[in-house]
Amino acid sequence: MSEILSIKQLTKTYPNFTLNKINLDIPNGTVVGLIGENGAGKTTLIKSILNITKFDSGSISIFGNDLVLYEKIIKNDIGVVLDDAFFADTLKIKDIIKIVKHLYKNWNQIKFDNYLTQFNLPKDQVIKTFSKGMKKKLEIAVALSHDPKLLILDEPTSGLDPIARNEILEILRAFIQDEQHAILISSHITTDLEHIADYISFINNGNLIFTKTQDELLGDYGIIKCNEIEFKQLAKNEYIAYRKNTYNIEILTNVRPLISKKYPRLLIERPTIEDIMMFYIKGDK
Repeated sequence: MSEILSIKQLTKTYPNFTLNKINLDIPNGTVVGLIGENGAGKTTLIKSILNITKFDSGSISIFGNDLVLYEKIIKNDIGVVLDDAFFADTLKIKDIIKIVKHLYKNWNQIKFDNYLTQFNLPKDQVIKTFSKGMKKKLEIAVALSHDPKLLILDEPTSGLDPIARNEILEILRAFIQDEQHAILISSHITTDLEHIADYISFINNGNLIFTKTQDELLGDYGIIKCNEIEFKQLAKNEYIAYRKNTYNIEILTNVRPLISKKYPRLLIERPTIEDIMMFYIKGDK
């Protein structure tokens, strides 16, 4: 399986923050979900991949080509939704069409019109009258309408109701059926990632903590619920972090099969992606 995107030792330093030597590969035919709290480095990473933010060191290769050397060619085949960027509120959709059809050599007006119909978006209405959900749907329609090979999505389902979110996820699932496509999706709605992502990459304080498959997360991680005596029996290398509650102690382990075998009486529950992230960020070590 070849990589559609390959990041090596990527570093970007600000006065109070460093995106620190990030290594990340996205294979063809996969969806990588990017998680982390606000300020962790997700948006800096995404903007570095798009060369909006100029990184200090490291390299980014997309479609086998160096991003810096072949940026214009590469961006023709990338669809983008950014959380903090949008078209001017005074524009109408017909104005946007005039802009984007000259930006992308493969712009597909028929596909775009189909998305407008599917999303019930009016061409002759100024964008400032759109709801947040309508604006997000328009971004997604633009991102998908020039036949991209790679989608880079920052909070693409933010502001959407559950029905609309599911509609977008179905579109993304259809997109990824082509094994030559891939998606990098950053989202605070971790339940969406549980439904669509093949891999989860977790960034915390500028560091990439892990990239794991969903199967690895489900099979290796667990939340142990026990008392103080049972907790003290665990070795330090058998858990990641813990939280003491009024009635028990909750412990995140990444060696669940070992714990189940070694301590068969312990109660171990399957965590969500959000549970895992919260233990890493807020748990005691």
